[in-house]
Amino acid sequence: MKLDNFVASSDIYDVYETDGMAVRIYKKPEYKEKCLYAALTHARVETTLGNSFIKMPVLHEVSVIDGKWAITMDFIKGKTLQQLMDENPDKKDTYLNQFIDIQCEIHAQYMPLLSKLKDKMARQIKTLGQIDEIKKYELLTRLDSMPKHIKLCHGNFEPKNVIINDEGTYVINWGSARQGNASADVARTYLLFCLNNPDLAEAYLDKYCVKSGTSKQYVQAWLPIVAAAQLIKGKPEEKDLLMKWIDVVDYD
Repeated sequence: MKLDNFVASSDIYDVYETDGMAVRIYKKPEYKEKCLYAALTHARVETTLGNSFIKMPVLHEVSVIDGKWAITMDFIKGKTLQQLMDENPDKKDTYLNQFIDIQCEIHAQYMPLLSKLKDKMARQIKTLGQIDEIKKYELLTRLDSMPKHIKLCHGNFEPKNVIINDEGTYVINWGSARQGNASADVARTYLLFCLNNPDLAEAYLDKYCVKSGTSKQYVQAWLPIVAAAQLIKGKPEEKDLLMKWIDVVDYD
């Protein structure tokens, strides 16, 4: 397969557009498990969202390209909500409301077949080298005490992962999707706003809590946990903010 146009990159894969398809190439041959698990997760979410107004790329193929594992799916044309917010700052509030409506629709889906978000977070916290064992114990105890839900959680829901075009609303990048507590997913999105769109972070959290009838304190109780999970990525520019949240003992 000829890979034409480079589109984006993450820590573990590059994305290209070719013949109307998005091809995600995992950077190392040993990422086989990550590739196959992401494909399975995508396929399960794709089936679940079939009756929703939210659309997502159709997965077509898992293959090996030049010795590296790859996933091929529809390439979705259009503008991301992030682009629309940047181009139309006077409409940010409207786009933010639209963003929250999409997230509420995601959380309305139940996903008992996906892996559990709480299990993933526990693994991440246990492997952290930046915090001591006492803090790990505190975080794991808090995590274990949180209510167990089986709602669909995107895992990386932010404006750049929502694409709008004439055919509707598309949500992309489902590789981190899990079943779990919607408030954990909201705390994760709030964290991403704080890191990437800090001017919208508080407005997002306030609006989501009002729209969904969720207690703000309940979402905030997840912040030390999601901050610890993010810390495992090892990004120096994020460490101070994340450590500040991790060091919070109680939001109540």
